[in-house]
Amino acid sequence: MKKFRNPILPGFYPDPSMCRVGDDYYLVTSTFTYFPGVPIFHSRDLVHWTQIGNVLNRESQIPLKEGHHSMGIFAPTIRYHKGIFYLITTNVCNGGNFIVTATKPEGPWSDPVWLGSEGIDPSLFFDDDGKCYYCGTKDRREGSKYYGDNEIYVQELDLKTLTLVGESWPIWHSALRDARWPEGPHIYKKDGWYYLLISEGGTAHEHAVSVARSQSLSQYFEGNLSNPILSHRHLGKNCKIVNVGHPDMVETQNGEWWMIVLGSRPYGGYYRNLGRETFLVPMTWEDGWPVVNPGVGLVEDECKLPNLPYWEPSILDDCEEFNRDEIPFHFMYSRNPDLTKYSLNERESHLRMYLSQVGIHEQKSPTLLVRRQQDMSFTAEAKMEFKPAGGERAGICLYQSNDYYYALFMTKSNHGVEICVVKRENGQETRIARQEIESNDSCVYLKIHGHEQDISFAYRKNDTSYKVLKAGVDGRILSTDVAGGFVGTCVGVFASSELASSNYADFDWFKMVGFDN
Repeated sequence: MKKFRNPILPGFYPDPSMCRVGDDYYLVTSTFTYFPGVPIFHSRDLVHWTQIGNVLNRESQIPLKEGHHSMGIFAPTIRYHKGIFYLITTNVCNGGNFIVTATKPEGPWSDPVWLGSEGIDPSLFFDDDGKCYYCGTKDRREGSKYYGDNEIYVQELDLKTLTLVGESWPIWHSALRDARWPEGPHIYKKDGWYYLLISEGGTAHEHAVSVARSQSLSQYFEGNLSNPILSHRHLGKNCKIVNVGHPDMVETQNGEWWMIVLGSRPYGGYYRNLGRETFLVPMTWEDGWPVVNPGVGLVEDECKLPNLPYWEPSILDDCEEFNRDEIPFHFMYSRNPDLTKYSLNERESHLRMYLSQVGIHEQKSPTLLVRRQQDMSFTAEAKMEFKPAGGERAGICLYQSNDYYYALFMTKSNHGVEICVVKRENGQETRIARQEIESNDSCVYLKIHGHEQDISFAYRKNDTSYKVLKAGVDGRILSTDVAGGFVGTCVGVFASSELASSNYADFDWFKMVGFDN
């Protein structure tokens, strides 16, 4: 029996949503205050995915301003109806709930249509009669008894104007009494029944999936007596996969049903540096209700392949040599970037990064380019040329947020040039290693190696071997369990200056390789 390995999207890819169009599947995830927003993936077998773009790739679509690192874009839902792709989501930094549309999944996508609706986690449902309904979550209209006491509600959406019409009405609250954060709702129709799939318990360890149904959207939904139909919260904190929830489901062209969910893989204790990842789990129907992974009831790290033809995805390059016209789709900036600070054409096969007075410690948009950490153990390297003046630094970093990171960089010292390692924890930066180097050569190779939570930092000049600058550094500060928030750790390159500067750093390449644990 051939199997696939979970997660299908490793690393910081939370709140997944997918839709099927013929033999093709499309999937999106949350990005919070990273730009561009909402990566979109394509697959034909539900297991192997290729990123084909980013839905929100213009500032007019995703104004982030100086939003907190774990704010911004929450929980997108993607749906397809009569030749049009619809993406609905929430920008909690600025504007609230909105819809963008496209005729091709890779875009271009429209500018936002702001809905003015309450709450977060909006979804769309297209009924058999052609009507469209908005489904979301918000505080109970009769008054919430506690923080997270929410209702799931529905309101009709006019597809011609993309405006909400009429009054909204509640259809469910949650499966458990006094449950917190019923959210992430999706509506489906099967065999004359309307099904509502939600998460409850919050997106941390107590995350759970529940389902309810009704024969009319205007009637209150009935919960499944077997709720929650999926959760790992009862398995304890030593489980390989934890905080499972935020589902979406699809029927394949061969009649199988599959569910995607978010989850995390702790390592080095209950620490989730990789953030919330995307997992795939089989499901079926019994007595009019969904049953997840029959006979097991859990998300497994290995599972039987879907009954779909194998599809060969595009392989993500370990090494980016900056020899193309655009930054690859899987790289991200923090908040809305000043794109004049980045150039791929001023020096052939190099990324030139102009120093910004915004540091990576600020809740703004520094000169910073990152990609997601996707493996528990990894090596990240970069070849950089840089001639620093006073107060200037450029290098590579492990970036959880502007308040939690490690950085390895070149900077000016009192006696010349030095390589430094800094740790930022809870908003306080500490220099934990430094080494003077010869200043007559601006080229340096920088390396961060992570063996689970054991991090080391090294550098080399020209063809010499790497010299370890600092080893045995604890990576746990990069987990959400220490740093808080909703994002996972990213790895990348940066350039900053304390004073206004026209200086720059040139990166010849940036490489990240993951290892099996």
